[in-house]
Amino acid sequence: MPARTPAPFDLDSLKSALPKIFDQAQTTAANHQKNYVALYKLHSDAAAITESVQNGKSLRLVGERAFEESFNDMLTRVLPVKKGTSVADRTVKFIAGYSKFITDKDAELRTKSDGADDDDTPSERFLSHLVKFLLKGCTAKDKVVRFRVLQCIADTIANLGAIDEDLYATLRVSLLDRLRDKEPTVRTQAVIALTKLSYSEDPSELDDGEPTIFDTLLDAMAYDTSADVRRAALLNLPTNFQTLPALLARTRDVDAPIRKLVYTAILEKYCIPSNYGADSDSAVGVTHPRALTIAQRETIVRNGLGDREESVRTAARHLLGLWVDVVRADGSKKEDGARSGDTVIEDLIAFIKLFDLAEITVAEDALASVFQTRVDIYEHIDFSSEDYWATITPERAFLARVFAEQCIAKEEAHRVEASLPVVTAMAFRIQEAYLALVEHVSASPAPAADDDDDETDADAEDARTRHEESRLEQEFAIGELLRLGRVRDYSDEIGRRKTFALVRGMLAQDVLPEALLARSLDVLRAMSPNERDLIRVVVEVVHELRDADGDGEGDGDVTVKEDVDFDDAGTEMGSPQEKERADAVDLRCLALCIGMLERVNGTFEENSTLEGILGELIIPAVKRREMALREKGLVSLGLCCLIARRMALSSFQLFLSQVQSAPEVLKLRVLQIIFDILMVHEGAFLGAGSANGARIVDFLQQLLEAEERPRVQALLVIGVAKLMLAGMVTDERMLQTLVLVFISPDTAGNQELRQCLSYFFPVYAYSSAANQDRMRKIFIPMYERLTQAYHDWDGEEEMVTPAQVALMFVDWTDPVRAEEAAKGLRKGSAKDPIHLNLAADVVKALFSVDYDKDDKKALCQMLGKLYLPDEVDDEDKVRLLKLLLSNLRTRRPPRDTTAKNALAKFDAALSKKYEAQLANFSEDEFRQLEELRDLFEFLDDIIPDEDDEDEAPRKGRKRRSMSVATETTTTSAATSGDRSPPPSPRHGKNKAKCVFPIKPALLC
Repeated sequence: MPARTPAPFDLDSLKSALPKIFDQAQTTAANHQKNYVALYKLHSDAAAITESVQNGKSLRLVGERAFEESFNDMLTRVLPVKKGTSVADRTVKFIAGYSKFITDKDAELRTKSDGADDDDTPSERFLSHLVKFLLKGCTAKDKVVRFRVLQCIADTIANLGAIDEDLYATLRVSLLDRLRDKEPTVRTQAVIALTKLSYSEDPSELDDGEPTIFDTLLDAMAYDTSADVRRAALLNLPTNFQTLPALLARTRDVDAPIRKLVYTAILEKYCIPSNYGADSDSAVGVTHPRALTIAQRETIVRNGLGDREESVRTAARHLLGLWVDVVRADGSKKEDGARSGDTVIEDLIAFIKLFDLAEITVAEDALASVFQTRVDIYEHIDFSSEDYWATITPERAFLARVFAEQCIAKEEAHRVEASLPVVTAMAFRIQEAYLALVEHVSASPAPAADDDDDETDADAEDARTRHEESRLEQEFAIGELLRLGRVRDYSDEIGRRKTFALVRGMLAQDVLPEALLARSLDVLRAMSPNERDLIRVVVEVVHELRDADGDGEGDGDVTVKEDVDFDDAGTEMGSPQEKERADAVDLRCLALCIGMLERVNGTFEENSTLEGILGELIIPAVKRREMALREKGLVSLGLCCLIARRMALSSFQLFLSQVQSAPEVLKLRVLQIIFDILMVHEGAFLGAGSANGARIVDFLQQLLEAEERPRVQALLVIGVAKLMLAGMVTDERMLQTLVLVFISPDTAGNQELRQCLSYFFPVYAYSSAANQDRMRKIFIPMYERLTQAYHDWDGEEEMVTPAQVALMFVDWTDPVRAEEAAKGLRKGSAKDPIHLNLAADVVKALFSVDYDKDDKKALCQMLGKLYLPDEVDDEDKVRLLKLLLSNLRTRRPPRDTTAKNALAKFDAALSKKYEAQLANFSEDEFRQLEELRDLFEFLDDIIPDEDDEDEAPRKGRKRRSMSVATETTTTSAATSGDRSPPPSPRHGKNKAKCVFPIKPALLC
């Protein structure tokens, strides 16, 4: 028998020594380090015990096997313990810590031996055995075991040294497979383990088309249904330039804590490198604002400050405050006490340069956030120095304007005048900037010569580009100065006169860009004592522009007739150059009129000065054939109609006629005018005494049914939705049309329309009981048209099923949901019998033979989801419903078993809930009531179904999985919880149109 190596201790002692160590380790984490040493000593002593085999040619690692078996025995006791048990969590932590401990010990031994020994060490063999043992539990039936196994692997995998290829491949496949586990806790640990394993993956070794671990983890972070899994991926994935776009996409995650973590645990944490000052001289981290693109910065600001959760907005504001500190110089964070006024200004200007000022809303929100959260910055701002205004840049003008508006918002108007130069000095600054713009425009580079020199052409093109960019910057700076002038105090008469003369002179010159007209008019409005003075000044400027051009007087008409002739453009005089010049002046004057009319709140009759402009400029422009002139003329006329009731009545038909033949751009503007007029002059067009109210509603409905262009369709829906929310339109046909447009597969790609209607229907229904009852009344007619269109639909896109639509109406007509949404504004909704009325409508519809079994099944299942109030004021409603149910079950019972059971269940629930009301119910007494004569005639005319009669086959496309139970399972959350639109169909190449019947021209 082969001789044994002398053993320092008995292997049987492991069975008693290891339990003592694990018992101490599970009690507290404070003794883990001590137990690492004790366990390592046992491990080393056991590894020294070997047995010679094959005549001494090899060794059997008897001691290591005994240690591994004892260790596995301790480990298996932890695996069935549920998540959240502290003793199990500490034991797992101890196992992971021991793995790191023995790996570090191996590294020390290799360092001492200068790496001469490349053989496997006992520690490496132990870790390989541990991983193989744990992998056996990845497919365990018990979810707790799978969770603990993945937890141990995730904590241990980072401490693995070199492992063989087969073990790596098995480990990779097992973890990727667990990423599809049905338990979120298991998937979470799989994500943690895979992030640690991904660092050792070589993409070149993968097969073609095989996704890498990183790609799989990015998909899990974006699409996993569990917030815990997405959070684990977010926190464990490395933050670098490759993963940053995916990480920033989580700022739109549905879970608020995840959105907050993006700002606190990613963007703020990695703004400055953790090794700055020690191993790195650069203070620019991966998420430093200077390392991000402009689009990424704007995404961060827009999503963060616009979030609906206050915690996310707070985290975003804190991040922007940090950006101000690190954006300048080397990027390092500055000490709070080292700030002066000039330093604060320079920091803020550098901060503003992070954004594209063309997207002014983002930059303004970011700067306003800094003013709100960083009081130390807000208190040190002062613009009274002449050095600040020596060179006016877009950033400097923008900073001053936003600061002034923030002071006004905080009711600190005195700081505006104290921090800025006096009004007269600001007027001179605006004048200098304007004169510089005029000089810049006049000095525009000449076009390149017509030669073959490509280099010269490129240089000329670059010069024109730089010239255009410089012009845009100057225009922006002047615009910000004018917006700043709107909030100044003009009690100083000298400064007011200087500013007034300057702005009026700018308006009278065609060099002033059209984009700055509104800004200039705002300044005039702030200085004018009333609207009449503003109108007078603008009319004078218009006359000066037209007189300087030598344009003659117009036709002088004041009243707008309904029969305006668009083809009669008048006699054109002069050369083409003179005509082009006159048209440019008219466009300029119309732009001034539009800006002025947008700022007028009085009536047309109170401002008689407008009559001349109307007859000389606006009406001739409406008659012109040129699109630009006619568009501005119609907009000007529409604005006049908003302040002139009689003009609106006489001109409304003109706008309606324009909708029929106008191109899309003009049609959009005309529709906006029409809806504005309807909203402002409600009583004149849609009031109770209006003769044309029904005709206008019919016109809008026909327009909505026939329109196919998405933008026009969306504008029509938005306008009609506003009219219905305001109670100005109560037509049930229009409401039914909106529902059909909402669920039509042809509008699936029109997100603006879908988003509007997904908000409109719940708000409209819950706002009043009358609206809910109106939704109830349209359900059955709409359902009939929907089912017919659904069975005739032959497009490749999937259409919303009737069962889904039925559930939507259950939600929209629910009185309890309405009371919750109204937040106490609606009282007594719990007694509202609207669902009893809806149930009666549905039962009456079930008598019809036009529905197939799937359609009837959807209606029967809908009955079980209706709300039955505990108290009913009108007991006849309950008895009437019971009468209808009894007749339906005896004369026309559903043939489908599911539908029949659903109907019987609803009948039983009704009888049980209203047992007292139905106690003395007699059908004979009901037949004596005069108001129910039509109902009983309807019931008596029904011919009962014969048992052996087969249901007539229905033509239509073959559909997969038309089970209402399946459809309602997949959509119940969307229809009962949130207000999301119905499922969007998949877009295919088939361009078939969904035609809802009954109204032949109705195209949805």
